[in-house]
This record gives sequence, C-alpha cells and structure tokens, in this order.
Amino acid sequence: MKCPPQIPARTARAQVIIKSETGVSELIELLVNLDQGIISKKEHLPGKHSYIDTSYMQAVENACRADPRIESEIQKLKLPKDATVVIEAWAYATDGMKDMTERTTMVRAHLGMQATNSPLLTISQCWFYMRLLDHPDANYYAYPLNLCAELSEDLQVTQIYHLPSSEDDRVSTGCPYDHNKVHSTDLSEYHPSLRPPPRTTTKPYQIIQPQGPSFKCEGNLVSWEKWTFRVGFNYREGLTLHDIRYEKRSLFYRLSLAEMFVPYGDPRSPFPRKGAFDLGNDGAGINANNLRLGCDCLGVIKYFDGWHNTATGEPVKLPNVICCHEQDDGILWKHTNFRTQNAIVARSRILVLQTIITVSNYEYIFAFHFGQDASIHYEVRATGILSTCPINIGDSVGYGTVVAPGVLAPYHQHLFSLRIDPAIDGVSNSLQVEESHATPINDPNAHNPFGVGYTTKSEIVTEETGLELDFTKNRTFKIINENKINPTTGTPVGFKILPCYSQMLLAHPQSYHAKRSEFGSHAIWITRYQDNELFPAGRYTMQSLGGEGIQSAIEKRKNDPASDTNVRDQDIVIWHTFGSTHNPRIEDWPVMPSEKMTVGLKPVNFFMGNPALDVAPSSQETNKSVLVQDGLVAIQRKPTCL
Repeated sequence: MKCPPQIPARTARAQVIIKSETGVSELIELLVNLDQGIISKKEHLPGKHSYIDTSYMQAVENACRADPRIESEIQKLKLPKDATVVIEAWAYATDGMKDMTERTTMVRAHLGMQATNSPLLTISQCWFYMRLLDHPDANYYAYPLNLCAELSEDLQVTQIYHLPSSEDDRVSTGCPYDHNKVHSTDLSEYHPSLRPPPRTTTKPYQIIQPQGPSFKCEGNLVSWEKWTFRVGFNYREGLTLHDIRYEKRSLFYRLSLAEMFVPYGDPRSPFPRKGAFDLGNDGAGINANNLRLGCDCLGVIKYFDGWHNTATGEPVKLPNVICCHEQDDGILWKHTNFRTQNAIVARSRILVLQTIITVSNYEYIFAFHFGQDASIHYEVRATGILSTCPINIGDSVGYGTVVAPGVLAPYHQHLFSLRIDPAIDGVSNSLQVEESHATPINDPNAHNPFGVGYTTKSEIVTEETGLELDFTKNRTFKIINENKINPTTGTPVGFKILPCYSQMLLAHPQSYHAKRSEFGSHAIWITRYQDNELFPAGRYTMQSLGGEGIQSAIEKRKNDPASDTNVRDQDIVIWHTFGSTHNPRIEDWPVMPSEKMTVGLKPVNFFMGNPALDVAPSSQETNKSVLVQDGLVAIQRKPTCL
C-alpha cells in the first residue's frame, strides 16, 4: 500500500533584529513551522542586514528633521521665505568608505560633533529638497538642496555635509541657496492642479465586454483560453507566477522578477552611494500600488490583494496590488488569397497580469502578457520623476543632464533580472544556443554556388555559466526537453527566449556596484536549480559587500568536489539580465514618459503547428466597429472581415 504524498509544512520566514549586551544589532533569521507552531530553524547572520520598509524610512526622515544641527544647517541656506524643506531617505549603499561588515561604526566628528564609541551603523542617507508652492504634490525634485545627512540604525544623525555643485567641486561647508534657481512652474510641475488646463482633443475611449471577461479565477488559480497558472505575491518580488501550463502541458514552474539594481553614474562623493536594490533593499511587494479602475487598468478587471506585516508582526492588507484583464493586441494572424481576394484575419487577445510599484521618485510597471499563440511576454515600463541633485547655474557635467535651472539629472542604469524556472514538458531541461551563419561560397564541401545560403549551428550548454547576446549571429537561447522530440521536425520541444537587448553594468568590475550586482555582467545565466537560490545578487543586498551573487555561487560550486554543476538534461534555472542605460533627456522632465522593455518566451517546435489557428476569425458582427465621416461617428457597417 502506497503512502499518500507528504504535504510540506506551511512555513514563514521571520527576520529579527536584536541588541546584544554590548549594544550591537544582530540579525537573526527564523523559519517558523506554522502547522506545529514551532521554530524549525534559527540562523545568526553576522554582517547581514535586513531590508527596510516605508515606516522605517519615514522614521528616518522625521529623526533627521528633528535634529537641531539639521535645522541650523537649513537656516544657513537662507531659503526663499515660503520654502518647505522635504527630506528623502535612501538606503546607504556600500562604497568602500566605511566598514559595513559589522553593525557598528564610530560616529565621526563633524560640524561640532564629538567622536563616540556608540555602536552606530550608518544605514540611511537623507537628501534634501524644497517645495516653493503650498501644495502637497508640488514637485520638490525641481529644487534639490546641497545638503546631505547620514543616519544610524538607531535614528541618530552621524554626519552632515554639503553636496558638490560643479564638476570639480568637493564636499564643502556650503553656501546660501542661489535664488536664481527659482523658475516657472510650467517648467517643473506635473500635477494637473498646478499646470495649465490639459488638452481637450482626446475623446473618451471605453472598453466594453458585454458578456464579461474570458478568464476565470478560483482563488489564485487563473484559467484563460488554453492557459492555467497560479498567482503569487510576496514582499520582495511582488507578483510571481507558478505552474504555468498550456493545454495542460507544463511550461514553467515559476516566473518572477528576481532583482532590480539602479546604479548611478555620478562619480563625485557621496553620489556613488546611490546604488539601489529596489527589490532586495526595499521590496516590490511592500511598495506595490493600490491599482485603480479606469486609471492603471482598463476594461473588466479582476484584482488580487497582497498581505504583508508591520515591524511588530501585525498583518497588513495590500489591496488591489495585481490587476488581471484582457487587451486587444492587434492582428494575431492574417492571409488574403490574392486570387480570390478573400481575407481571413484573427485579432490577438492577450491576458495581462500587472503590478505597479513606487520607489521614492520612480514608478515601475511590471506586466506578464499571455498570448493565444502560447507566447508569454514580460513587459517593464519605467516612469516617474528623475532623481536630481544641485548644480550651479551655467555649469554642466559629463555624467548628467541639466533639466531645469540648478537641477541636474545624473546618468544611471536600471538593471533587471528575470528568473525563469522552466518545466518544458517536465523538469529535466537543457539550454541550447543556436546561431545563424552564412554558408561559405568557395568551400568545396558546401554547396553554395550563388552565395546566398546560410545555416544554423547549435550547442547545448553543459556547465553553469554566464553568456552573452550577439545579434550579429542571431544568437538564440532555447530551453529544450531533449527527451521529448517533435515528430514532424525531429527536434526537441522547447521555448526560446526573446531577449531585451541592453547594455550591461557600466561600473568597473572592481567597484562595489559591480561586486554587489554580479548578475549585471552577463545577459544570460544558467544554473542548476538550488533550493532558496532565488535572488541573483544574494538574499541580503542591504549594504552587501559582494561575493554573494550568482557568479560567486557558480564559482563556489565549481570548486566544491561534492557539487554537481552539470546543467544538461537537469532541473535548471535561466536568468536574463536586461534594462536601460538612462541618460536623461529634457523630455523626461518633470515626469518621464514610460520607457518600455520587453522579454519574450515563445514556443519553438513545441506544437504540431500554429497553436492559435483555432482562434475565431475577427468579425464586424462581434467587434461592432464604426466609421467616421467628416469627423462624426457614422453608422455601423455590415461584417466585412470574412
């Protein structure tokens, strides 16, 4: 008699910061068996630091503003009469200037402060701005101040200094604010109540589905067309997808955005400390927006809620953090028989799972698009407001764009890591690299007398490694199942990655930016599946020192005789690094239009033909489109598509 399969225990991961007898903060991580109410694992993590949440950063801002030394420095700036100072806290990124291996550091004597032996780690950095309008949504990034402060974990100001304002400027004692930097609201305000009336030329656009949506949701299980998958959500990654199937055939075990790094390219101290892990430090789930009908998502919408907890362990509901809806996506396929002039056209419908996060100045829109042709596209859109710093009027630098008087928008990158855990007709998969090459014209062994032939060359990756893209060879990465052969093509079934071609990390390999974000050095990584290996920059990115990312993990396993690094016909994970090298334009100010990046996953020799061939042809009877004559809406036409 077979025993029933054992269901894993419901387990929660808890991070606890405690004070030792010497006053040093220590991070303890617990795994709690919720079914039995016991701690199943306790791990002390010296030198590791937990993530920070919104409530803590608000406490940092309040503590900074309450310090009398800060008030004294603000008064020295001699700001305009009606100015309101705004403080924005960031995680203090490692730059090698301070010891981050322990949660202790000496408070530095500066601006009259006395050195002390207090165990204070600089964990956050505060940037200063001002609002000139008495409006809570006025754009304070339009008025960066040359004041900066560092705070300890215990919310004590450890250092105050002034920012450089020109290319050869260093941290200085500061000077009064240049009132010539005050400029018209038309240049820098974005809120409709602070701008001239918006354009009136855009007519209403409404999406109507009179019979309701085509998808069904049962708990977190979504069914649409031939797709089924489960929706997940957590504080760090935000939206995750699980057990993704098409026509009940297994495709992917898990899809998620695993990390996101935003390194700034301004080399002047202290700006190298602007290197944000927006997932590892802050959390996509924590910062997810409450999405609104008719604004963030159009049509007939299904919302999913998320849950988090406060620092004291109280549950917090995050409403409407994921929206699920359908969109028209243009023509799916079409053919016109030129002899009969008969046209058949099928319009594409996609299912969208979308979440949006706000991390200080930026918004990121993350969306999975499911297609009727069995394709999946992951789309990232970056929008929001540029992070700014002060610059003297008339000055310019080679690593930023002046977007308003006295306002510099530094160059920076957005690097994302999409984690692809495949299960193409089963969990034993391989990664095949295919290139297209021209056939030699003078080679007697190659029949190519006219010089027009080309062929493909393929190689299967056997060891864990990082790989590059190469559009000159049409280098294609296919996730295949070598044990399942397509009976028509005679080749393994698979899915290919449609990469988002991007520049990799520009920071020098010896920099802390590079050491901390190892995934940014290659566009494609392949690893053998490992439990708890979910994050390509390591689990603890907060003030990390490097050596904890995907490259280090691969090297460690290669040097361990007990580890198996073979990735052929194994349970593998593919990681795709992509993003944007953002050298700001004036058109990105005061709010930047969305910059779109897309990664695709598309079947290759997985089916016996076009999987979307059975999509119903488009018809006017169903779509009910209308004509426009002389600028007016005319009557509906009879069906003409078939």
